[in-house]
Amino acid sequence: MQHAVGSPLPPPHQPGHGPAAGWSSAAHLPGPHQPGGAPPPPPPGFVGAPSGPVPPAPQPPVPPVPPPPAPQHAPVPPAPPGPSHASHPPGSSGTEVTGHLPLPPGGPVPMPSVPPAATAPDPGATTLAVLLIGPAGAGKTSVAKFWADHRRVPTAHISLDDVREWVRSGFADPQSGWNDHSEAQYRLARRTCGFAARNFLANGISCILDDAIFPDRPAVGLGGWKRHVGPGLLPVVLLPGLEVVLERNAKRSGNRRLTDEEVARIHGRMAGWYGSGLPIIDNTALDVPSTARVLDEVLARAIASPPKW
Repeated sequence: MQHAVGSPLPPPHQPGHGPAAGWSSAAHLPGPHQPGGAPPPPPPGFVGAPSGPVPPAPQPPVPPVPPPPAPQHAPVPPAPPGPSHASHPPGSSGTEVTGHLPLPPGGPVPMPSVPPAATAPDPGATTLAVLLIGPAGAGKTSVAKFWADHRRVPTAHISLDDVREWVRSGFADPQSGWNDHSEAQYRLARRTCGFAARNFLANGISCILDDAIFPDRPAVGLGGWKRHVGPGLLPVVLLPGLEVVLERNAKRSGNRRLTDEEVARIHGRMAGWYGSGLPIIDNTALDVPSTARVLDEVLARAIASPPKW
């Protein structure tokens, strides 16, 4: 069925019904070529079409339409040269951030470079790996965080206790008794910390680790740290008086807090570091910033003359 262009389609016709409401009957009258359609009545005065072909009516010539004038624009100065992001492929030296920055692998940390004798070493501007040793309540974590926060070079703090507590279900707490499970988790945490320190150092970030290491416990002694981090690790012992350690331990909570008897026993064993050749800081009368300054002085001497351990 054909309809006038632009006219809406009629609704479907149903037998026994007239045109649908709202639709004009003129919109769907059958045309002259439709079956059953009647031709429209001729206009008044119409005599009839002549026989034979009807020549087309002459059409007036249509003048050509000239093309529209081109728009006039002011000349645009060339853009100043700038960084081109599209000209640098991923991984090149361009400014595009790709998220695929190659990282060098972490190898054993070598000894820090020794400056000339006429130049005093500056530990604050040197990439270092430091191991802070001490009993519970010695202030290792507080000093390590402060020291790392206030250095002039990027520095990370890695706490062995924090890494040990990554194990949630099945955590083997040494306070409940030292056994194969607690030693295995301790060794695993130490190795994880060592790998992390090597990766940070390989990428130009210093590290300070803290751990309670006993001088009479070779199974978890300094040898493991030296093996996992490298010979360039600088150990320093933080050992205040027993009264200060007991006071600081009383402020702890959870499994970080020990009994007074356990604190005294650990403190007594830590005294074995005297005479070991490792630098020892007695921070009994020092606050955290003062202890961090003394740590820098100790490290400057350690860089110039690394301890034998």
